[in-house]
Amino acid sequence: MSDVFHLTATAMCAQLASGQLSSEALTRAHIDRIEALDGPINAVVVRRFEHALREARVADAERRQGHSRGPLHGLPMTVKEAFNVAGLPTCWGFEALANNVASQHAWAVQRLVDAGAIILGKTNVPVALADWQSFNPVYGTTANPWDLSRSPGGSSGGSAAALAAGFTPLELGSDIGASIRNPAHYCGVYGHKPTWGLLSMAGHELPGTVNADTLDIAAIGPMARSAQDLRLAWSVLAQPAVQYGPMGWVPFEWPRRFEGPQGLRVAVIDDSPTAPVDDAIRARLGELAACLSRAGVQVRTDWRPVDDEESHATYMHLLRSATGALLDAKAWAEMAQRAAQLPADQDDTESRTYRASVMSHRDWVSWDQRRERLRRQWAHTFEQFDLVICPVATSLPIHHNHQGQRWERMVTVNGQPQPHTHSLFWAGYPGVVGLPATAFPLGLTPQGLPVGAQIIAAPRHDLLGLGLAEWLESQWLGFTAPPHLK
Repeated sequence: MSDVFHLTATAMCAQLASGQLSSEALTRAHIDRIEALDGPINAVVVRRFEHALREARVADAERRQGHSRGPLHGLPMTVKEAFNVAGLPTCWGFEALANNVASQHAWAVQRLVDAGAIILGKTNVPVALADWQSFNPVYGTTANPWDLSRSPGGSSGGSAAALAAGFTPLELGSDIGASIRNPAHYCGVYGHKPTWGLLSMAGHELPGTVNADTLDIAAIGPMARSAQDLRLAWSVLAQPAVQYGPMGWVPFEWPRRFEGPQGLRVAVIDDSPTAPVDDAIRARLGELAACLSRAGVQVRTDWRPVDDEESHATYMHLLRSATGALLDAKAWAEMAQRAAQLPADQDDTESRTYRASVMSHRDWVSWDQRRERLRRQWAHTFEQFDLVICPVATSLPIHHNHQGQRWERMVTVNGQPQPHTHSLFWAGYPGVVGLPATAFPLGLTPQGLPVGAQIIAAPRHDLLGLGLAEWLESQWLGFTAPPHLK
């Protein structure tokens, strides 16, 4: 069974359907690999192995009787800790909620289970899902399988680490600040942040939250080692096609699918003065642009969809307003006190975090109006281009650093110190206006570390971005496993 970890989830499902693989054997193989290798990585922190094996035996029996639950029948997988799985705790890294056991599956987990998936367990996150490192006092620190001294990203860091290490063929993540895309970039895997409102977030919340679907900017989506597998998971999660809005869930037809690279118009952006990007990432983006040009894609590298500073300021204020709405009374009062103590002329990540977390509704509406102007600028871009490709973050996978506030932690980019929070610019580029973004691998740097980028599409054009990622996987490059874990 050692060769099975080189297979895509799509190939595993095909072998399960043909009888070449049994669900019990595949599930046992993944459990054995987790138990043998996960110790220093610490990705799969909540486990239901015995339940999974029982469910795998049932799946095999159903298959022998000619019954299939769906395209994932008998496939073992993991999901991010933030999603409710019946009988397992959901705590988001908070010690006080370590015993918060879910009574039913989250909406997305239920869809996966209904399609035949078998949940092995849940993967690690930072406290409150609020970091690009995955550490918390309940489950400890998750390491990057490529280099244990580095972070796998966050907040779906355990998800990406588990994928890269071969502990799971599919994952379910969430994203408000690149929490799918950043770990995909750090670990060399794939992830898709959908158009805002396409997938229900019900069951991805802590006690006291009534309707997670109304949370501004936040989205959930699949993660995988293959773009083909993203499409497989997407076919389960996003059918039928509906979008959440003021009138609830409204059906729609997908406007466009990928039909090949010839004539496609793509803007490739590799840097920004607001968030300078490491040259190793820029070099790989340059090679990508050349690959696309050779395939007949119309590539431009001098386009900017929006004003970078305006985009970043708008995102940071609306992001922190959204996360601030989830604070309890004590934490909110502390934020308000810190905001009141700030110098009036201070305008940086620290001030935006505190002020926006407690801003008035009147101020929120003002920022939302600025977001609407950004939406119109992006709409103009999508009259000129079909897709936009840009970095996910400014830096290579970062070393573990749990000291101080996020904006106080420095990384080195092209020999210069940079606050780690500069990367939030690239998180918010598509995120603030709810655009779909598909993270995909760019390959390895000269240091042997994985890096990635994101394909941004127009609203509801998720299948176009996913299609280009799949084409690049087959024609350029795809996932590479850490050599010591192959």
